[in-house]
Amino acid sequence: VQLVESGGGLVQPGGSLRLSCATSGFTFSSSPMSWARQRPGKGLEWVSTVYPSGAPNYADSLLGRFTASRDNAKNAVNLQMHSLKPEDTAVYSCAAREVLGVEDEDPDFLSSVAYHIWGQGTQVTVSS
Repeated sequence: VQLVESGGGLVQPGGSLRLSCATSGFTFSSSPMSWARQRPGKGLEWVSTVYPSGAPNYADSLLGRFTASRDNAKNAVNLQMHSLKPEDTAVYSCAAREVLGVEDEDPDFLSSVAYHIWGQGTQVTVSS
């Protein structure tokens, strides 16, 4: 089982980044996927969930700036981030929960504690 994030880096405030998470070793198509981040000195923060159907859900504070998607043919999830702010600086990780029968908007998957497969993370730094 493997989740590998990519696409992080240094970006100026107001800029954009697209993170990707390549996965293998589990049944991706039926698994809800999630993005979380850990800002310096803070705990893990849930960012987004993408349900098996592709329907996304986001932390309220990130609505309108972040867009999550999945590609079931490539077993990958993406996180497009716009209008980045210095407070978005964090290590961003993707996560999976291998489970069947998850329906859209299931609230059980709107928290990082629901996920048991994690990637190593990718650093995003927003700074001028």
